[in-house]
Amino acid sequence: MEDDFALLDAWRDGDLEAGSRLFDRHFDSIHRFLRHKVGDETDEVMQRTLLACVESRDRFRRASSFRTFLFGVARLELLSHYRRRRKFDAQLNFESKSFFDLNPSPSTVVAKHKEQQLLHEALRRLPVDLQIALELHYWEGMSATEIGLVLEIPAGTVKSRLRRAKALLRATMEQLAVSKLQLESTLGDLEGWARSLGDVLRQEPMTADDAVDDDDDS
Repeated sequence: MEDDFALLDAWRDGDLEAGSRLFDRHFDSIHRFLRHKVGDETDEVMQRTLLACVESRDRFRRASSFRTFLFGVARLELLSHYRRRRKFDAQLNFESKSFFDLNPSPSTVVAKHKEQQLLHEALRRLPVDLQIALELHYWEGMSATEIGLVLEIPAGTVKSRLRRAKALLRATMEQLAVSKLQLESTLGDLEGWARSLGDVLRQEPMTADDAVDDDDDS
């Protein structure tokens, strides 16, 4: 399989098929990253992300993987999307606002376990970049350096943000948990539940009729 840089070089040389294969390789990951943050407007933001990548491809200097570059572009388009939607909101501050604040409609994630539901709801209530940092850490397996490139901050700052994000995540789950048992179960294996939630999000979108109620297994 050709690596991303080989496809990028071919695309820059005019091979449109190479560019298509490059985007197809990462489409699902970027689409998933956006889907539960903008809902029905995912396709619009995805198109803006791909267009921005096309426009900036010759400025990409390989300081990171192409995948990391794509996530960085997707994050910027995501923030731009909410700035356009809330252009008259003087209080729009991504350091304090969460995606729940920006789009409080109910989550469409179909989780089999109450622990997954609790974790996802708590994540949505973290400040935007703290949520993104945890997602990239847990679900995309990115290093501190890679997360820093996506968030445009030093790697050392990423480590402190991850510590802060995890502490705030735990505090938020304490507020949202419907029972002490649910909370203790989630916190007792936070890394495991985070990975399993990532597996849920990697699956094909499900309808409510397809969902399996597996509460007894929680």
